[in-house]
Amino acid sequence: MSMKKFLALALALVMMFAFVGCGDSKEGDTFADADLRVGYIFIGSVNDGGFTQSMYEGAVASKEHFAGQMDFKYRENVPEDTQEVKNTGLSLIDEGCNVIIACSYGFGDAMKELSEEYPDITFLHFSGSMKNDTNFDNWFGSMEQARYLTGMAAASVTESNILGYVAAHPYTEVQIGINAFTLGAQAVNPDVQVKVVYIGTWGDAEKEKNGAEQLLNEGADVICYHADTTASQLAAKEKDAWVIGWNYPKNDAGDKYLTAAYWKPEVYFNYALQEVLDGTFKPESYYGTMADGLIAIDELNEAVPADVQKKIADTKAKMEAGEFNVFTGPIYYKDGSVLCEAGKSLDRAGIWSINSEIKGVSASSAS
Repeated sequence: MSMKKFLALALALVMMFAFVGCGDSKEGDTFADADLRVGYIFIGSVNDGGFTQSMYEGAVASKEHFAGQMDFKYRENVPEDTQEVKNTGLSLIDEGCNVIIACSYGFGDAMKELSEEYPDITFLHFSGSMKNDTNFDNWFGSMEQARYLTGMAAASVTESNILGYVAAHPYTEVQIGINAFTLGAQAVNPDVQVKVVYIGTWGDAEKEKNGAEQLLNEGADVICYHADTTASQLAAKEKDAWVIGWNYPKNDAGDKYLTAAYWKPEVYFNYALQEVLDGTFKPESYYGTMADGLIAIDELNEAVPADVQKKIADTKAKMEAGEFNVFTGPIYYKDGSVLCEAGKSLDRAGIWSINSEIKGVSASSAS
């Protein structure tokens, strides 16, 4: 190899490792001298423009918040296979982590097993309901609030009265979002329909894009999604359709990006890690809201009419004040059965008992 080629290769390697070490540590790196040594397990890539990037940037923000008291490592692209997740957790523990934060629903079983085997390690799991009384907790939030507001925005710009929704799985978490989005849309335009395509995966850019294209071909002129990448945005952009983002406020649709419902996970990370640092941590099944900042909505496109923008702002303010419950009856499932009776509102347990889509929604599997 010539000296010129050798120097070019060396420079490329230096740049690569400089990027990898941007605010965090990966496998094999040593921790800084920090009391909190956190290991994050991510299902996707830290630059996916969606869910994992949101979680990763939350970790970076949390490290900045603790100013030297916290350092972290991470593993990305970890599949929802219990043994593989467990092995990933074990490797992070072996490298010195005293907190493990697993950022996907399907990581729960592995975290439960590890929490029993390592009682001195704290395990925090995104979504689901598994926890114990000592060192294993789950965390989530009232994303139905942001979904409702984005539904209002979507209904204000549709001309076909058909809103498309690319969805991962027919699972309660996903159906909560679909139904909240629909209720928000119906509050602005009672004639709107929401068409859902279930793609059978949390994150697969090709399937997400195909699902969006299917909905666009069925007449949708606004696309929303519950999946991990921005592939649905790209599909909508190609057809000059509107887009509602998800998980992370990333615009890949240009002028057709309306807004996004997204997480600010550092709100929870800072809260829980401070308790671990103080020695006061106790599992509580944390459920954040728009009021505490875990749940957020991006700025609105100017295409959303001024009166609807005001209605969205007023509704958001009521949510933050605890004066507006998305799931207030009467609400009916699409088969006509009652989800919530007139004059009543669902509490957290009631919301998490949702098991289908409401009237105004039609759902199918990807073709």
